[in-house]
Amino acid sequence: MNRQNRPKEVWGSRLGVILAVMGSAVGLGNFLRFPGLAARYEGGAFMVPYFISLLILGLPLAWVEWSLGRYGGSQGHNSTPGIYRSIWKNRIAPYCGVLAIIIPAMIYMYYVYIEGWCLAYAIRYLFGEMNYGADPAAYKNFFFDFVGMKGDGVALSTSGDWPLGSAVLFTAVCFTINFILIYRGLAKGIEWFCRWAMPLLIVCAIIVLVRVLTLGTPNPELPEQNLLNGLGYMWNLDVSDKSFWASLCNPEMWLAAAGQIFFSLSVGFGIVITYASYMNKDDDIALSSLTASSGNEFCEVALGGMIIVPAGFVFLGKAFVENPPSTFGLGFVALPNVFNQMIFGQAIGFLFFFLLFLAAVTSSLSMLQPAIALLEEGLGLRRKASVAMLGFITAVGAAFVVYFSKDLLALDTIDFWIGTFCIFVLATFQVILFGWVLGVDRGFEELGRGAEIRIPRFVKFIIKYVSPTYLLVIFGLWINQQFFTAPTNPDDLTWPQKIQQSSVVQMTLGFIVVVIILFLLLIAQSVRRWRAAERAETEAAP
Repeated sequence: MNRQNRPKEVWGSRLGVILAVMGSAVGLGNFLRFPGLAARYEGGAFMVPYFISLLILGLPLAWVEWSLGRYGGSQGHNSTPGIYRSIWKNRIAPYCGVLAIIIPAMIYMYYVYIEGWCLAYAIRYLFGEMNYGADPAAYKNFFFDFVGMKGDGVALSTSGDWPLGSAVLFTAVCFTINFILIYRGLAKGIEWFCRWAMPLLIVCAIIVLVRVLTLGTPNPELPEQNLLNGLGYMWNLDVSDKSFWASLCNPEMWLAAAGQIFFSLSVGFGIVITYASYMNKDDDIALSSLTASSGNEFCEVALGGMIIVPAGFVFLGKAFVENPPSTFGLGFVALPNVFNQMIFGQAIGFLFFFLLFLAAVTSSLSMLQPAIALLEEGLGLRRKASVAMLGFITAVGAAFVVYFSKDLLALDTIDFWIGTFCIFVLATFQVILFGWVLGVDRGFEELGRGAEIRIPRFVKFIIKYVSPTYLLVIFGLWINQQFFTAPTNPDDLTWPQKIQQSSVVQMTLGFIVVVIILFLLLIAQSVRRWRAAERAETEAAP
């Protein structure tokens, strides 16, 4: 295999790659999405399918991606199309890698917008610009105005307290920070930032957690809204309650739990497989993968869940945390109201949203690297050209999301079709590629090379049979729920109805198709270059 075009970049240290992979996993999904799902599905009941999905899907698929990535790296490839091509000797193999490119790239297009919200909230708290009194509606109205939910193009207009009121300004700042870091490369950019950002992130989260765990009963008139009840809501398994068993029979909760594991571990994104390809062939990946996954779970369960769910329960009550106003309601609508009622709430609010900003940056950096790897390896572009090209593509996508901001419909559409549908497809493809194409024995040989822990042999059975079966069943239930089951609330529209009734949804799906075609063309050009290099090697051989 030709290696002359292989990037010379490598990780600076083992700790650096672990922190970088943790950084790709630890993000807004840990501190906003997970607490919101846990609250919606009765807390303790949600933790049952969550941990089952972690054991059956999360850890096995993490080992799969680390193994596939390092194997592909040893064959001279860092991009997922090249890695798939080196494993599966089929003409369509590299084109299957398009999902591993567009998933992180397109998620980045709206993720950087949310990243801008986090930075804006942190700065506003720092300058004392988030005090709207004790009225929760005031924070909700500010959020809706700030992100442009009341109409398309509203976010592009400047709020009255400019510049702190401009979501577009903060998004542009975050966009610039991300591409400066990605331009610096693997070791000097991603690894350098994650080496100090991840410890700082955890320190900030622990400070906020300590404050939450000392809340007690802030309102004596509502004694039931106390910290212990908030923690109990998050963790108690009330097996004597009929609602507990009814929740476990709800396929929607199992789907949500599996989806959260994908988001929280960056499994099915194409990120870990790219990161692992830069490792040396004898570097440990078994323990490193387990360490990165464990660090992510600590941030998600021990920090994210124990900060937001109990705090929301204490200040806003059980009814509110079960039905937040939106996916980001507990973070951007409810928590400012909580911080306003805390001692040193302004400082704590700054720390929390700065924590979210750091988590978002470490994740968004990882989303850019898979496409950068393809542009450099497949097209032979230098760093400046690859960064500029990807910057233009993602800037167009981010502008699309920012403009069509009414009810965040464009954002939700990309999140559904790319961040849920495509992730399920890619995760299923990769576990089958490992277990049935590369071969589970050969895959475990790769996983065991240089390993500092021994992976139990029964994991082979899980990866080859249990994980793909579980994924296909979950995927089938998910398809049935989304397209063939009437929603419990008649006011909720199914996706076929949304596509039929909304021109924004139609344009967003059209934009997704255009991006997919663009990257398929780039992969086709990469395949031609790889074949030409292979022919040249064959002709040059004695």
